[in-house]
Amino acid sequence: MKKLAHTFILLFSVSLLLTGCREESTGEKVEDAVENVADDVEDAVD
Repeated sequence: MKKLAHTFILLFSVSLLLTGCREESTGEKVEDAVENVADDVEDAVD
């Protein structure tokens, strides 16, 4: 019974780590950069 509880705790911890450490993909980085440039251009026009 104790091993089963430890296994669930371990699996839960690993799942939290894997979902929390997800990196942005290249597409998301490019999209963020394009949005930042668009905002800068809009600010410059104003």
